[in-house]
Amino acid sequence: MTVAKRETPVIEAPESDASHVGKGRATPTRKEREDARKRPLVPSDRKEAARSAKTQTQAARERARIGMAAGEEKYLLARDRGPQRRYVRNYVDARFSIGEVIIPVMFGVILLTLVPNTSIQTYLMLVLYAFVLIVVVDIFVMGTRINKRLAAKFGSADRGLRWYGAMRALQLRPMRLPKPQVKRGQFPA
Repeated sequence: MTVAKRETPVIEAPESDASHVGKGRATPTRKEREDARKRPLVPSDRKEAARSAKTQTQAARERARIGMAAGEEKYLLARDRGPQRRYVRNYVDARFSIGEVIIPVMFGVILLTLVPNTSIQTYLMLVLYAFVLIVVVDIFVMGTRINKRLAAKFGSADRGLRWYGAMRALQLRPMRLPKPQVKRGQFPA
């Protein structure tokens, strides 16, 4: 019984330029790779190495600071990460909150209480208490609206978002980090 040999057709490769043939150099041996990776444990110029490390650290910190201010997700702190927190930040930044001016009002009241007249001091303290009550009501209403909007957009709201929005609303707008990404009146969809 004879087995017939099957001939396979020869496919000729199209002519191509020489740049696609091989990588143009020999594969390095393990010893060559290990030698290339070896560095001394202590640099020869320690002062220069310290300066270089310091400038690299400063550059990395500056990139992180700018990225955080711009709201880039990878540079944000853990408390600021996530789509729901971004939504809350944008919502708070889009509205005017009475709580934004609480610090300047308190500072003014403290200065005015230095007036030696006790009746003026009493009225100022009553005004301050009324102002704080108005801020608390404003924050409560804002938190309720945030929860409704989050439930409509994301299905449910993470824990602590109401408090996150309240703390952001109590800060002066220029002092907020990450910096506001929306203008006033530009509410998120």
